[in-house]
Amino acid sequence: MLPRDHSISLIQPADLPMLRRDFLVTSALGTAGALTTHMTPDGSTTSGAEERPASAAATASPRATRKILIAGGGFNTAFIRYMATLTGKARPRICYLPTASADSVEGSLSFFRSCAPLNVEPFVQESFIESLSQKLGWDEVLLSMDAIVCSGGNTLNQQAIWKAQGIDVVLRQAWDRGIVLGGASAGSLCWFEEGTTDSRPKALSIVKCLGFLKGSHSPHYDAEAGRRPLYQKLISSGEMKPGYACDNDAGIYFEDNEVKRVVSARAGAQVYYVSMVDGKINERTMKPDAIA
Repeated sequence: MLPRDHSISLIQPADLPMLRRDFLVTSALGTAGALTTHMTPDGSTTSGAEERPASAAATASPRATRKILIAGGGFNTAFIRYMATLTGKARPRICYLPTASADSVEGSLSFFRSCAPLNVEPFVQESFIESLSQKLGWDEVLLSMDAIVCSGGNTLNQQAIWKAQGIDVVLRQAWDRGIVLGGASAGSLCWFEEGTTDSRPKALSIVKCLGFLKGSHSPHYDAEAGRRPLYQKLISSGEMKPGYACDNDAGIYFEDNEVKRVVSARAGAQVYYVSMVDGKINERTMKPDAIA
């Protein structure tokens, strides 16, 4: 692990053998989005001011299609590839926002590895920052992107930090401008009104989130034994609104609040709509299309 006082932009190709093309890496550690570091295959770097103004990637009209791509767990290369196509850009700028993981370096490295086979420009914008090195505002960084992937981790903490920093407002602007949003686990849960979380001690509980997507959500539906029974119980009792449950490696693409496509990167991974029908809990399977 890199020491916490090092910037991800200092990582050399030897540390990431999967790098086969130039990466533009923006990090809130050290250079903190104020500079863009261009990493070349021979290990050399050049730095300069941010190449594109905040409005350049977000010139869509106010009536732009609002897009969110979620997965129950495992927002890997298959999901990032699909997200890239949703931007409509030949080489989209995709930013990783690891707030929920407390800006985990391992998570950021995993994001870069997932992006390595793709024709994208990956960035990281951390949330644990200070103003001496973070020279650009949240809007300047996030609204310059074509897509934003939010990490897994602690959803409750993520929401608190976003609201304290005003990141929630900027993410709403990004959504309204047609910048593709997404993620898995906390990165999928965060877009809904509410859902089930392991962010508190002792037991799964309810968390309130941004509310861009109406209803509720349960990630990790097949991976954690407590998820399914609790989700059904909360919906049947009226404590939680009906909503969508996703297995790991399965997800949903929304335009506004409409499900446009259900997808899966693993055979057998499913998506469900869970609601009350005739006074009984109903779990409707939504057949996914395979992505790779």
